[in-house]
Amino acid sequence: MKYQGSCHCGQVRFEVEGELSSAMACNCSICQRRGSLLWFVPHSALRLLTPDDNARTYLFNKHLIRHRFCPTCGIHPYGEGTAPTGEAMAAINIRCIEGIDLQAIPVSQHDGRSM
Repeated sequence: MKYQGSCHCGQVRFEVEGELSSAMACNCSICQRRGSLLWFVPHSALRLLTPDDNARTYLFNKHLIRHRFCPTCGIHPYGEGTAPTGEAMAAINIRCIEGIDLQAIPVSQHDGRSM
């Protein structure tokens, strides 16, 4: 299925294709504070609808994940990184996807704080 999403102000918009069957909540220092629910997809499933320059990047810790956010409204719609297999991945914040029932999506807990 194809989904569309954005930051709050719409300056960062995207489309993502895949089966949204679950999401992950992480308790690391950034995810806990921003409250995102993450859906991991191959980076090729993510298509930006606005210029890449519209989003800024925040790096921390080991600088392995590019946390992308809107400089205008501050919302973090997605992140970019590499899976342990070497595949380019995107972590979609499903709270930024339009028209989905968040309560219907199972959420697993990840102890990112311990990593």
